[in-house]
Amino acid sequence: MSVLSATEGTPEQKYIDKYAPLAISEMERTGVPASITLAQGLLESQYGESELASEFNNHFGIKCHSDWKGEKTYYDDNRKGECFRVYSTAEESFKDHSDFLRYQSRYASLFDLAPTDYKGWARGLKSAGYATDPAYAVKLIQLIEEFELDEYDHGMPDPKDRRSKADRATRSVAVPQSPREMEKPHLVDTNYKEEFSFSITRPTYEMNGVPFVYAMEGETYESIALSHGLFRKEILKFNDLKQDTRLDPGTMVYLQTKKTQAPKGIDKYIVGPDERITLRDIAQKYGVKESSLRSINKFGSTYIPLEGDTILLRK
Repeated sequence: MSVLSATEGTPEQKYIDKYAPLAISEMERTGVPASITLAQGLLESQYGESELASEFNNHFGIKCHSDWKGEKTYYDDNRKGECFRVYSTAEESFKDHSDFLRYQSRYASLFDLAPTDYKGWARGLKSAGYATDPAYAVKLIQLIEEFELDEYDHGMPDPKDRRSKADRATRSVAVPQSPREMEKPHLVDTNYKEEFSFSITRPTYEMNGVPFVYAMEGETYESIALSHGLFRKEILKFNDLKQDTRLDPGTMVYLQTKKTQAPKGIDKYIVGPDERITLRDIAQKYGVKESSLRSINKFGSTYIPLEGDTILLRK
């Protein structure tokens, strides 16, 4: 129930009341502020009454893009006959919207903002190119403030809570770490206990719980293997290689078998514009076996990632 009794019964308020719990659950899952989700839904779907929303469950105006494998419909938008995604339910649309933001590199910096910074999020979405309307950020902020949608960034409001808005804002919602924070390698704890010999002459890092070192000038996989008590074949296998290749300084070299999936919270990778990357590059980035990525995504041995492709990192 909204804190604004004056707007009860309006199409906008009915939309908010219906989808606020879903927006909050998506915030808990991905970190996209509930206020931003609701404001975008109101604006993009005309509070659920646009044809795209009412007929095809697309509440956020998300276009097909090259990675979309689901049903499609066509509308005139910025260009004539543009392709838009079709969803079976509104819930699918909300989930896809959250994932669209969390796993697109151009929106990654937004997740470094506080989840209650709706102004920063609104302006960041506009700067990142979510919409072409020059007033897009202003419109989102106006909707959030008019309907007090920022209340939902603190969880579901209690209609019996008569405290001031500032006091109500002390409620908090647990959100996952930002994608960029989760992708940062961490130094291995010096008390790390396992049947493995680490070199004491250089720092060792870990990604997805798998230890690795950064290659230095002049090193080879074989030289790194020798310095860590490994066989050449072992270290090549750990890094999805069949033979020694050129090793550039700064390359991640894993010292143990990688995992079969990425950490929870890093569910997929979307190939960005003009990004030249291999499946092995993605596997190395997240400490996952390349063979596991092929299995999860049902990719053949000749698959090459293309712009817009979505690579699942977890089952």
